[in-house]
Amino acid sequence: MSQPGFVLFFLLMSVALGLVNLHALGWMTRAFALSARVRRWMGGVLVASLAGMMLGRLLGSVWKDAPLRVLLGFSGTVQLAVLMAVGLLLPVDLLRLVAALVRRARGLLARAEPVPTAAAAAEPGPAGPAAPLAPKAAMPRRAVLVQAVAGSAFLIGGSSALYGSLIGRHDYQLQDFPVRIPGLSRSLDGFTIVQLSDIHIGSFVGVAELAAAEELMRRAKPDLIVLTGDLLDNDASLAERLGGFVRRLVPLAREGVAAISGNHDFYAGIGPIVRAVQGGGGTMLQNRGRLVGSGSASFALLGVDDLWARRRGGGPDLARAVSSLPELEGKQARALDLPRILLCHNPSYFEESAGEVALQLSGHTHGGQVKLLVNPAEWFVKRGWVRGSYEHKGSRLYVNRGFGTVGPPARVGSPPEITRIVLTA
Repeated sequence: MSQPGFVLFFLLMSVALGLVNLHALGWMTRAFALSARVRRWMGGVLVASLAGMMLGRLLGSVWKDAPLRVLLGFSGTVQLAVLMAVGLLLPVDLLRLVAALVRRARGLLARAEPVPTAAAAAEPGPAGPAAPLAPKAAMPRRAVLVQAVAGSAFLIGGSSALYGSLIGRHDYQLQDFPVRIPGLSRSLDGFTIVQLSDIHIGSFVGVAELAAAEELMRRAKPDLIVLTGDLLDNDASLAERLGGFVRRLVPLAREGVAAISGNHDFYAGIGPIVRAVQGGGGTMLQNRGRLVGSGSASFALLGVDDLWARRRGGGPDLARAVSSLPELEGKQARALDLPRILLCHNPSYFEESAGEVALQLSGHTHGGQVKLLVNPAEWFVKRGWVRGSYEHKGSRLYVNRGFGTVGPPARVGSPPEITRIVLTA
């Protein structure tokens, strides 16, 4: 991301989160009648957590390991709790807004009614029973209801954020996905591709997390390992750690390791990442392809750059990747006629690749990363391609939920995933 673009994004995000925190503090004050002292204390915690999260991202390249992890872990958990609580309270806010509009409309109508004359007002009316007093229990009952709603929202938000930070982001799952590939040679029936996406090597994906990934890879017994982008979080100095990880993965699969870029890899610096993958014995497919198999009993593995690279004049180029395929020996078949499996970080590219490939493997979305009642990512990602399998124009898309995290270091309702893709003829 360009420097001006990053600064603008940073400022907008800070303002948006600041408003959300202010709204949360307002809810707590109204619901629980916080004293001025407690309100200042709660406000200080929210400000400190917001500042810690923002500063942690800015200082991530110079302040590493344990101190940064503690700062970002605490700040991210608090901010995630606030976001989820405010999200749960949103329907109540909408009801309050509707009620306020109704009251305002009634007030306008009441002012529009004719005012009685002084004589009519002075004329005594028939004596009747005194108007009943408003029940004294009405306000306390409403206050109890407001406290119950707000308390439930903040309790669910806080406990979910704590679970996601301490447990959810380490709840690694090995997901099986059998898929039929038209034209696949019978000799490749059962061929296993293991996909690892969005590793985000950085503050929260270190030695222990990479060891867990290796163990899952070993259990999956892959024929080929593919890494579908966002290999680093945002720090190019960790490319050496990526290279060592690739080096340990290569012996686990007879067809080795193939990788592509993600948007975070361009943020960090794509050059060191390419060198790390290739130095570790893997293949970096930057709008390139390779044949997997033997002769005509092969399939074309294609890899394209991330959509974000279009901002720099590059980006995914499927035609270029296809044209890079080597010619097959003999005249029985052409490389262009082989089944195609595409690696592309962003699932949105499937709108362009569908009909041109048999299968596209993507990541990027983290499956939404935080899913509580609803999955907000489905509202923003094109066609709702967020997690799992989709079909379009006769092609298949699989969106991996990813391994690491971005933003709050937590996962709720969207556990980290390694996918075992089994090809069938």
